[in-house]
Amino acid sequence: MDRILSADSTPIAYRRQGEGPPLVLVGGALSTAATDAPLAALLASRFTVVTYDRRGRGASGSGADGVRREIEDLAAVVGAAGTGASVFGMSSGGALALEAAASGLPVGLLAVYEPPYTPGASGLLFKARCTERLHRLLAAGDRAGAVELFLTATGVDPATVARMRRAPLWAGLEALAHTLAYDDALLGDGAIPAERFATVTARTLVVCGGFSSARARASTRTLAEALPRARHRTLTGQMREVAPQVLAPVLADFFARDVYVRQAS
Repeated sequence: MDRILSADSTPIAYRRQGEGPPLVLVGGALSTAATDAPLAALLASRFTVVTYDRRGRGASGSGADGVRREIEDLAAVVGAAGTGASVFGMSSGGALALEAAASGLPVGLLAVYEPPYTPGASGLLFKARCTERLHRLLAAGDRAGAVELFLTATGVDPATVARMRRAPLWAGLEALAHTLAYDDALLGDGAIPAERFATVTARTLVVCGGFSSARARASTRTLAEALPRARHRTLTGQMREVAPQVLAPVLADFFARDVYVRQAS
């Protein structure tokens, strides 16, 4: 992997593949560039796809954390990707992409898949309880507990979590547990920051799965309404863990068509 220094000199590792207009993929919680590899491979025939290890993960450094630092990291990767780079963010990676765009990152085209905001009274209470428990577990050094909290909070049933704890992949998840605090911070109190996102000028595609929870589907619609130049798309039969082969054509169509329209205008 190549590396670029973020604004605070933290090295951020990234990988580039394919040919065409530059497209940066931003992973969600407990993911690395390797997690995005299947989607990147499907898009590489039409785009120069850049995947990266977010701060504290994989081959990237683990300097001071915070939303501002993650925005600076993404800005560095977008700069390395090349002029006119588009951005796709998965889950909390979508929240990061939106925060970066609202902070002035020059992105003309943006797509996100189910940023996990939890608007509404019950959703905000749920988020507050999860945040409090997450920080308590991490402060106690209970990395396994933090991963289990994340998985169950996102809808994974306890029996599946129990099986995962016995699988080889669990050690890798525990190694990333501290970064769950970064994703939690990106979501604030769980509400969609409509006033801040009203400043996003990028053409944006907000996507959800047709089999995702009612809360997730409603949240993405509310998010699309908050963004000045957004449209909403539901992928029939998909859930939070969307199939790359279903998502890739939707993203390729959006980015390729809108790049053409932007260049023509």
